[in-house]
Amino acid sequence: MKTSNVSKGALCFASQLALAVAVPLVTLAPFILNAADNEPPAGFVSLFNGKDFSNWKVPDGDNGHWKVIDSVIDYDAQSESAADKNLWTEREYTDFVLQVDWRIKETPYVNPNVPYILPDGTHARDVKGKEIKFALPDSDSGIFIRGSGKHQLNIFCWPIGSGEMYGVRMDRQRPPEERAAATPRTQADKPVGEWNRFEITVREKTVTAVLNGKTVIAGAQLSDLPASGRLALQHHGSKGDGKWTSPPALVQFKNIFIKELK
Repeated sequence: MKTSNVSKGALCFASQLALAVAVPLVTLAPFILNAADNEPPAGFVSLFNGKDFSNWKVPDGDNGHWKVIDSVIDYDAQSESAADKNLWTEREYTDFVLQVDWRIKETPYVNPNVPYILPDGTHARDVKGKEIKFALPDSDSGIFIRGSGKHQLNIFCWPIGSGEMYGVRMDRQRPPEERAAATPRTQADKPVGEWNRFEITVREKTVTAVLNGKTVIAGAQLSDLPASGRLALQHHGSKGDGKWTSPPALVQFKNIFIKELK
């Protein structure tokens, strides 16, 4: 069968992606392992005690879909809340360093519209000008900062890597340099099922995100970032006829620590 140049490119990209995901990141172990889970490092306070939702506001009517299991926050992406399904902190925060361990449990949904994202945040196109998209297993969550879903840092399975700030990157009214700054510099995710660690620093209008010891967002200057607000762990996903119709937030979280900056 004759293969087009675009198909060859897609196959090459997929092969490189599979190789990258398969390489064990042994040197990153210190960033993932703590002596004791949910015990804050020096200078930080814990937002999750490993036992209950102290410091958090469970969505009204959630009916047990956000829960604590084996000292981790577990979510099945099926909150029954009629309103906001995200898990929010009780307090607001201004400038801070946030550490969060997270893992995607599984990826039962195949997303048919995963774009090939370029370093400037735009989408690659083929010779006919059509966006290049891939069908890939996908789950989706994220961390909202300063009360803003638009300024969330994504947790997902896209090749561009977690840490992407979708609401910023996709805003075509925004200066190109802001859209590029919200695009991960490298893909630092561990394979599905393994624990990852974010360290997110927010100071004034600047956001930096380090994932598993690698800087993925390097000092993004965001002109419309709110001055303060609550943090949230994101709900994502929906079902129709018992099947997922969008990437579900099948995620777990632990070791959630914050250090407020003066």
